[in-house]
Amino acid sequence: MYNDALLDTPAAATLPETAGAAAWPQHHNLSAEQLANDHFIQRDGITFAGTHLIIDLWGADGLEELERMERALRDCVAAARATLLHIHLHHFTPSYGISGVAVLAESHISVHTWPERNYAAFDIFMCGDAQPHKAVAVLEAAFAPTRSKVTEIRRGVVGHE
Repeated sequence: MYNDALLDTPAAATLPETAGAAAWPQHHNLSAEQLANDHFIQRDGITFAGTHLIIDLWGADGLEELERMERALRDCVAAARATLLHIHLHHFTPSYGISGVAVLAESHISVHTWPERNYAAFDIFMCGDAQPHKAVAVLEAAFAPTRSKVTEIRRGVVGHE
C-alpha cells in the first residue's frame, strides 16, 4: 500500500517547531570542516554540485499505478545508493496520471506521468557519492518503455558561477 510517511532515519529528523529559523545552520556560521564537506563532486577534473538527469520514457506501461511508482522510486534510491527522506505522490483524475517527488538527502527524484500517452518525465538530481545513472535501468525495468531519452546536466560547475 502507498505510504506517505517519513522514513525512520537520522537524516529524516526535523527541528522542534519552537526552534525557529535561528536554529537552522547559516552559511557564515559553518566551520571550515563543514564547508569542506559540501558534497560537491570532482569528476574529469571538474568540480560541480551534482548530476541532474532528465529522463523521458515513451511507450511506458503502468504509469497510473501508485504502488508501482512508489516501488520504482524506492528501487531507484537503493540502486543509486542515495538516502530517502520522504516520498509524496499525487494521483490525478480522470487521466490517473501521477506527479510526485522522492526527497533525498542527496537532492530529489521527481516524476510526472501521462498514462493516456504512455509518457513519463523523470527528473533526478543527486550530489555527493550517489550514482543517479543507476536509476535509469530501474525505471526502464519498472515501466518497460519502447523508447527512452536521458539528458545529463552537471549542476553548479565551479568556475562557471
